[in-house]
This record gives sequence, structure tokens and C-alpha cells, in this order.
Amino acid sequence: MAPAEIQSRESKTRRAIVKLLKTGGASDASRLAARLGLTAMAVRQHLYQLQREKLVTAEEKPVPLGRPAKYWHLTREADRLFPDAYAEVSLALIEAVGDAFGEAGLKRVLQSRYARQRADYSTRIGRSLPLKEKVRELARIRTQEGYMAEVKPLGKGAFLLAENHCPICAAATACQGFCTTELDLFRAVLGPGVVVERTQHIVSGDRRCAYRITPNPE
Repeated sequence: MAPAEIQSRESKTRRAIVKLLKTGGASDASRLAARLGLTAMAVRQHLYQLQREKLVTAEEKPVPLGRPAKYWHLTREADRLFPDAYAEVSLALIEAVGDAFGEAGLKRVLQSRYARQRADYSTRIGRSLPLKEKVRELARIRTQEGYMAEVKPLGKGAFLLAENHCPICAAATACQGFCTTELDLFRAVLGPGVVVERTQHIVSGDRRCAYRITPNPE
């Protein structure tokens, strides 16, 4: 095999490891190896290379037998590998609007963004659909927008909507009104008979944003 082909295959494997850690959270080499169809030793070599590039780090956790296991997770440096929706431009615009129009002007911008998103989402998520289909369509829309969203059933008609990436993280950190309006957006498009609660928040330090979605018993 030519050196260039070997390098390309290794790069593809590392990208796959990064994606698994992004969507699944911390993991040990054995579990990653099982998902990728590789040996644990081969995966460790890739992890060590990613560690040298400051994209992953590891912490040891005790196990019943033997030495502590290394659990690997992404660093903040790895955020650059995923879409950021023009973070620098977003921050500059937020600051410019704030300087020119004050807090009230920024609030109007957020309200306008919310209204546009609600209109767009509402045309794509039918109000008569079952909740399961509404949540799945919401996840599809969010994934198209760069949020790497997925849905997991929780039982009793409830669902977990997890967003493994935030393409507006820099803007949301500077102005948490973005996060507030997105929570309002989900509640609006899923309908009045649904309760939406945020259970994890990237801006607060969690690895992802997650929302518990349950039918309203009333």
C-alpha cells in the first residue's frame, strides 16, 4: 500500500474516532475498537496521535479488576473540527448591534430570528403528526443546521433530543438569549400538549445540549 493511501486511511479512522467521541461522549479504546471493527491497540495508537494534536484527552477510571481504564474525550480544541456558523462574524455582529441599538435592539434581533425559524420549522413539522414524528423531523432539521442531533426514546411516550454540537456556541456564550429563544422555538413547533425541558447545556459546561420531551398529561 502506498504511503499516501496509508495516511489517508489513518486520517479517515481518526475522523471516525472524533465523531464517535463527539456523539457518544467519553469512551475507552476497547469500545471504540468494537464500533470501528479494529483492534484496541490500533485505536490506542490513533488516540495517542490525536492526544499529541491536543484534540483528545484521557482520564482514568477504576475498574473491578486490573489497572484503571482510560476514558477518552474531546478537548475544546476539537471544536474547530466542526461547523461553527462563522463564530467571529456572529460575535462581531452581536457586539455591533449592542453598541448601536443597546439591549432592546439585540432583543428585537433575537425575536426576528425566532419568528423566522418558527415559520420555517412549522412548515416542515406538521401539527397533526404524532409526537414521535415531530421530534424526529425536528432532529433532522437541527442536524441539517449543524447541531448533530439525535433522538432517543425514554419510555411512556417521552423522548430525549440530544444535540452533540452547537454551531452558534460562541454567539450563544456571548448572548444567552439565543438559547432561550431556541427552547421557546421547540415548545412552539412541538405544540401546546408537550413539555420541553433542557437537561444539558453546552454553554454551562456540558458536552452537549439535551432536551427531555414529554406529552403533557393535562
